[in-house]
Amino acid sequence: MKILLIHQYFLDKGEGGGTRWNEMSRMWVQQGHEVTVLAGMVNYVTGKKKDHLKGKWFYESVNEDGVKVVRTHVSEAYNTNFAGRLWGYLSFVFSSIWAGTFRIKGKFDVIVCTSPPLFVGATALWLSFIKNLPFVFEIRDLWPESAIDTGILTNKFIIKLAYGFEKWVYARSTLINVLTPAFRTALLEKKGIHPEKIIFIPNAADFSMATALSDFDAQAYRKALNWEDKLVITYVGAHGVANHLVQLLDAAELLRNEPVLFVLVGDGMQKAWLMAEAQKRQLQNIQFLPSVAKQEVFKYILAADIGTSILKKVDTFKTVYSNKTFDYMSCRKPILMAIDGVSRELVEQAGAGLYVEPEDAKDFAAKVTWYLQNRDMIKTHGEAGYQYAKTHFDRTILASQYLEKLLLVKSVN
Repeated sequence: MKILLIHQYFLDKGEGGGTRWNEMSRMWVQQGHEVTVLAGMVNYVTGKKKDHLKGKWFYESVNEDGVKVVRTHVSEAYNTNFAGRLWGYLSFVFSSIWAGTFRIKGKFDVIVCTSPPLFVGATALWLSFIKNLPFVFEIRDLWPESAIDTGILTNKFIIKLAYGFEKWVYARSTLINVLTPAFRTALLEKKGIHPEKIIFIPNAADFSMATALSDFDAQAYRKALNWEDKLVITYVGAHGVANHLVQLLDAAELLRNEPVLFVLVGDGMQKAWLMAEAQKRQLQNIQFLPSVAKQEVFKYILAADIGTSILKKVDTFKTVYSNKTFDYMSCRKPILMAIDGVSRELVEQAGAGLYVEPEDAKDFAAKVTWYLQNRDMIKTHGEAGYQYAKTHFDRTILASQYLEKLLLVKSVN
């Protein structure tokens, strides 16, 4: 089977960020299928281009997994402000349409388009039309709702345009994959999508990474990082408006006299401000580390005691599963879940950690204190999360299920 994947944020080797599609495409290639990815040049976490991509409009390569990747221009204004982010989205639409039309040759069986941003749907619509191909549209986050709720999108005309475009994309897609049950409910009840058009292949845990680090000496790593004699709580991921990581600073301030260390790994639009704010408050119990490759991220998680998943307190985020939650589970780490809704339900059903009321620093500090007083529960919650993820969210199994859906699409078109 020949699959064309449109994914603006598909990671290059050594980049930090969500690896869902790197892992999915690798598994499909191992099974004998061909995957070509149409991707952007700017990493969504850092907002930067690698040196070998600067000054180029297009760049083609085959990655270490045998996946052909065609990268196209994205404005480096991406991580500056809302206008820059919007232009980053649109510049990829224009360049990916061009590349998909004139540079990507050969026949494909199906197009898979994953969002956000919603605008990538324009590329899928166009290529589906000119190449006469069915396309599957994947929703990793409800958009434009999440952009509206976080205050990123406020212009009424653009909002109206976005909802109209969303409706168009949903109508033309052959299938719509949702990553959480709440997304499915929203599509059925609010968007009027027929239930037979919706499939559910959620985010998942990658157990191969933790397995590959089975000989990793976490205690030696902790010593090298000066994490000894501390309860280390790690956050890995983007430092943007939606993440609202200032609540970690607020919790750290309440716990400044306790043997607790918050470690924030990653990059994003608000990182410089967060670092300046931590310095202003003279917080010695918070550490900022740069965005690193997934293998290095897992070392930080394995060396920590607890992982935390955090988003801004808005209704839309009650519908999402946080990617990093599954990384914590695969590393047998308990989770402080500061996201309400389906993410909270996931952790509570699994017995994998504690729910924290979003944007409530006192509650966060209280839950950290509970783990300080009940250290035996760190291992208990971590093991429970691992077993739950192994049963329900194994990426190897889910990749095969996704492929079955794509083969079905191919067979009826």
